[in-house]
Amino acid sequence: MALEWVVLGYAAGAEAIMLLLLTVPGLNPLRKGLISVTRNLLKPFLSIVPFCLFLLMDIYWKYETRPTCESESCSPSEYLRHQKSIMKSQRNALLIACALVFYWLLYFVTGLVVKIEQLNQRVEKMKASD
Repeated sequence: MALEWVVLGYAAGAEAIMLLLLTVPGLNPLRKGLISVTRNLLKPFLSIVPFCLFLLMDIYWKYETRPTCESESCSPSEYLRHQKSIMKSQRNALLIACALVFYWLLYFVTGLVVKIEQLNQRVEKMKASD
């Protein structure tokens, strides 16, 4: 079960790096290549959304079927294991949220950068025609 979290972490990291490279000023010579690579990767990265929903259902199922450790009958090791499980679930939920937010940001930032490039080309054409 840990492999899916590693895959999601790498995907969120790749999204964050692409988002950073698209928004950093001063990379104008590389921007066209970055835009084309990002636009080509948006469709494959869309598979992150159902994957995140599946993992979220997995977290919910584990939460519902988890044995509770609220009484005095729990040993310290059982209580520690229970707390560790809760912390892992919270960390994984945060990773899911980050992956979804990074995809959403990457989608809209890429669209905005493409529109800016198109407007810059229009301005260049208008300047050339005058």
